[in-house]
Amino acid sequence: MRKKNATDVPLQLGSQLCFAVYSTAHAFNRVYKPLLDRLGLTYPQYLVMLVLWERDGLPLKDIGERLFLDSGTLTPLLKRMEAAHLVKRTRSADDERQVLVTLTSQGAALRERAKAIIPPAILDATGCSIAELADLHGKLVKLRERLDAAAEG
Repeated sequence: MRKKNATDVPLQLGSQLCFAVYSTAHAFNRVYKPLLDRLGLTYPQYLVMLVLWERDGLPLKDIGERLFLDSGTLTPLLKRMEAAHLVKRTRSADDERQVLVTLTSQGAALRERAKAIIPPAILDATGCSIAELADLHGKLVKLRERLDAAAEG
């Protein structure tokens, strides 16, 4: 058996921060899936709904920027949400190139169901306090910002 040295550690899967984040995201998705199934939403649809529940009537571009999604990914997602009567897409009266996304009454009403189901279940599943989750959230946002800055060079 080969003896490990200090230079081997950075190339071990278990020591990779990116893998810890990646595998944690998968674990989150496994917890979210049955919860979102109860709401009739996929995870990306839920993210769109979160954005619109905060501020309705946003341009598609703004939603994409908030979610780090391009229009090629977002447009088919919104088409499915429109077919499910959750959102409506319309051209802006001020600028026809701009597509505005608004909640339908059905989409707006889904907020209260989501509020009752999702936060308590996620809090329970993580086993963390609200303060611990807020601290972790802050650290992850700062890390993402640093990585974005490094990628932009």
